[in-house]
Amino acid sequence: MKISSLQKARYEYQPKLPGMLRHGISDICVKEGSETQSVADQEKIKALFPNTYGKKEITFQKGKNTSVAKKHSVGVILSGGQAPGGHNVICGLYDALKETNPDNVLYGFKNGPSGLIEDDYVVFDDAYINAYRNTGGFDIIGSGRTKLETNEQFEIAAEVCKKHGITAIVIIGGDDSNTNAAVLAEYFAAHNTGVQVIGCPKTIDGDLKNEDIECSFGFDTATKTYSELIGNIERDANSAKKYWHFIKVMGRSASHVALECALETQPNICLISEEVAAKKQSLSEIANYIADSVEARGKKGMNFGVAIIPEGVVEFVPEFGKLIAEINELLAGAKAEAFNALPTWAAKYEFIKAGLTAESFAVFDILPQSIQQQLFLERDPHGNVQVSLIESEKLFSALVKDVLAKRGYKGKFNALHHFFGYEGRCAFPSNFDSDYCYSLGYNAFMLIQYGYTGYLSKVSNLSKPATEWVAGGMPITKMMNIERRHGEDKPVIRKALVELDGAPFKYFEAHREEWSKETCYTYPGAIQYYGPAEVCDLTTRTLALEKGEEI
Repeated sequence: MKISSLQKARYEYQPKLPGMLRHGISDICVKEGSETQSVADQEKIKALFPNTYGKKEITFQKGKNTSVAKKHSVGVILSGGQAPGGHNVICGLYDALKETNPDNVLYGFKNGPSGLIEDDYVVFDDAYINAYRNTGGFDIIGSGRTKLETNEQFEIAAEVCKKHGITAIVIIGGDDSNTNAAVLAEYFAAHNTGVQVIGCPKTIDGDLKNEDIECSFGFDTATKTYSELIGNIERDANSAKKYWHFIKVMGRSASHVALECALETQPNICLISEEVAAKKQSLSEIANYIADSVEARGKKGMNFGVAIIPEGVVEFVPEFGKLIAEINELLAGAKAEAFNALPTWAAKYEFIKAGLTAESFAVFDILPQSIQQQLFLERDPHGNVQVSLIESEKLFSALVKDVLAKRGYKGKFNALHHFFGYEGRCAFPSNFDSDYCYSLGYNAFMLIQYGYTGYLSKVSNLSKPATEWVAGGMPITKMMNIERRHGEDKPVIRKALVELDGAPFKYFEAHREEWSKETCYTYPGAIQYYGPAEVCDLTTRTLALEKGEEI
């Protein structure tokens, strides 16, 4: 198989480790911190995790390794959507295993958690691992979205681990996957299986973070990839001077991706879902806000612009959220079959009109027909509207066009539409993500070696050079609260939303009025892998601002 010059060069890149992990495994010891408690619902979480709750945070530092010497057989799972750097987590884990003892074994379970249940695996060796160093994607073993949450699954997992002599499982995933990791760790501990479970924080959405986890891996690369594309579009818009570009980016529950891309590129408009919810903004208010920018720029002869739209923003519009809830109820059970049997859209339209409240139908009726129909596409497994299928970039450009027409606007408004999602999930990881992920994997083995379970691999001080990064671990239960899921109270890791009083949003808020009226575009360009550290190892604007640094 032929490989590109960049791919060959990236194979040879040696990721940087945190300072305390550079001394060699024999010279790494543990410093224990204080005991922890969950972020909320402490008594309920403690009752659900009696064997793994309240454990101490730990930090690794230079010193004599006091762990018990033994052979380790470890299993690793990639869970959920792809994120740049996942391969390097596995590479770092593999290298630490082999550095400790060449006889240690790493099993890669294929296609996500189902690989563990189905006993479908590969045993890694040097040749296999070396073909994936510093590359994007999850194709090293594949990923999947099977949830490990039933006792039957846990029993099978325990048997598979026993069959292969596996004493630890590393789960690389987002908030749901690491919640599953915590539940699995509790089961293994309660049943004295001798199998540890360690999690690693992954998601390009950026919503798996807190005071301990400064950044989930993949966010840096994905936002840099999207920002390059947005910058390219801004340059084109400023050259052609005749199109408004509406760009949807990933982020259903949180707008971290949209905000970071806005900080990188300074577009004319960027919607933040959390602000829409906090201010209870209506579709009309949002459309008028964008139209104000179109009109102000048009009066200056600038009939072009760029607007960034988070994919889940419509869910945060109160009137739209109510509409979706009513549609979910309208098509519950047998009523969905009756609706689907109707022969024409006109007939379905009348069915909808009869089934919605007057308030919700008024919202439905202002939507373009294409968006109306998208609300009735294939449902998710729970029978609900798949909001991610709604082309919100087209929705808002259509609403803006209507607003301008009602205002009697005489200028030009021509809209083009884009959705940047999959383009960023498997990109070549940036140096930051290559280093961070390798460190997370290497660090995961250190947690295993010292006997920890139910912990998340943690690397912090990330806005500084890698030599100053701090490695350690934190109990996953520390991040948990109780939420209502499918009619039941469930322990889950709390998602981190954009904080409207946080430094990144405040910076954006302070500049967006100028950006909306003037052309202040910035052009990040492609991710750089070789050259000055200030270019190649640059962190995200979000992280820099959160750490009080200038951007």
